[in-house]
Amino acid sequence: MSEATVHEQLTATLADSGLTPQALEEFASQLLWRIGRTEVEGQVTVRVGLASSAEQFQILPRLRGASDAEIEAAVREGTLRLEWVGPRLRAGER
Repeated sequence: MSEATVHEQLTATLADSGLTPQALEEFASQLLWRIGRTEVEGQVTVRVGLASSAEQFQILPRLRGASDAEIEAAVREGTLRLEWVGPRLRAGER
């Protein structure tokens, strides 16, 4: 999958969520993320949350490593699972 394709998909997903790439960049320094396969289902999963939610990441079941090829296949097939860890932000907190 080309970098341009990934960028287009990310931009579209962000737009659907009401975010811009610039807002995500500003947010990035405050985020933690983990990516891998769940032990139970084996589904490629991305967990994202604020750094203040680091303890909650520790409580969740471990993710096994996923190769770049597995991640790309999950994106291409639309099976990538995204999980937010911690409290959800309200509109004024972005």
